[in-house]
Amino acid sequence: MHNNPNRFFYPLITGLAGAFVLGACSNGNSQQAAGGPPPAPAVTVVSVRAEPVPQTMELPGRTAPYLIAELRPQVGGIVKQRMFAEGSEVKQGQVLYQIDPATYQAAYDSAKANLARAEANVQAARLKAERYAQLVGIEAVSKQANDDAAAELKQAQAEVASAKAAVDKAKIDLDFTRVTSPIAGRIGRSAVTPGALVTANQAAALATVQKLDPIYVDVTQSSAELLKMRRDLAEGRLQRVGGDAVPVKLVLEDGSLYGSQGKLEFSEITVDQGTGSVTLRAVFPNPKGELLPGMYVRARLAQGVNSDAILVPHGALSRDARGNATVMVVNGESKVESRIVTAAQSHGEAWVVTDGLAAGERVIVEGLQKVRPGAAVQAQEAGAAGAPAPAEAAAAAAK
Repeated sequence: MHNNPNRFFYPLITGLAGAFVLGACSNGNSQQAAGGPPPAPAVTVVSVRAEPVPQTMELPGRTAPYLIAELRPQVGGIVKQRMFAEGSEVKQGQVLYQIDPATYQAAYDSAKANLARAEANVQAARLKAERYAQLVGIEAVSKQANDDAAAELKQAQAEVASAKAAVDKAKIDLDFTRVTSPIAGRIGRSAVTPGALVTANQAAALATVQKLDPIYVDVTQSSAELLKMRRDLAEGRLQRVGGDAVPVKLVLEDGSLYGSQGKLEFSEITVDQGTGSVTLRAVFPNPKGELLPGMYVRARLAQGVNSDAILVPHGALSRDARGNATVMVVNGESKVESRIVTAAQSHGEAWVVTDGLAAGERVIVEGLQKVRPGAAVQAQEAGAAGAPAPAEAAAAAAK
């Protein structure tokens, strides 16, 4: 009979395994009893309140000159001289082009000579008519001769009037050989050079003068938005600001804000059938010439004051899969709710919420990554001891 050496190790192995299992169960039971459920996460909230906020709208538009004049010749001839520098400022009445005046000067001199001859004929006709008027009384001349003398005087007087009109016409044509600027402003490039032949009332302009200070900004607004604004004003949801002069601010193409504030001049009375929009025109001071005609800009119009607006920090608002604006709200049971809201516009570092929130509700601004709808939380008001200030909370929520 052979001795089996493993029989001495089986009891030892079995005993050690049992001790290990008992120890593990004992440790697990003690940890479970000591730990319990995890604590509710802490979040920072802001209690929103209703406050008056200006209702602004940003609309696209383009700049347009305040005045514009296209220079065209009123008489034909050869351009003898250009009397301005392209791109310079010109004054009203300043001579810009000189057309060869020789033929027009000759026509003017001829018209004056014809006037002098007509005036001389009038003098002779008047003396004859006066003499015949005396002689017909003593029957020294016939009545027919007297009537003919009176008619000759009137004909001579008519010829004087016609000659004066011809002189005026010749003087106007002579003056038109000096092409002047009808307005003060900045002149563009010249389309002709000295030696060029121009004709009266030609289609092509010689140059264009534009007044750029002040300058217009034409923007478009949809008719639906205009109707909504008027309805909100009529029903009291918006309060009119600025009286009749609506202030306008301008955002330039590079995103910078234009230094001077403008005002709304007028609103078009008809709706464009193709776009369904209404054109609004604002006027801005432009003393330095920063704004040039045709620039694309965005105008911010203050259309009223929303007296019951609710502001929510930028970082507290997010978008769901459908693009809806949402915020996380802590309800009265200290549980999280996901709320769909309407963010009408941005105001400073906050969104203006017009629907979905009521004054006094608590919006989570810090700790959003730790919560989900329906979870219990420990809410602490922003700005309280141990909680970040509202601005800091909004910045932290945005990260």
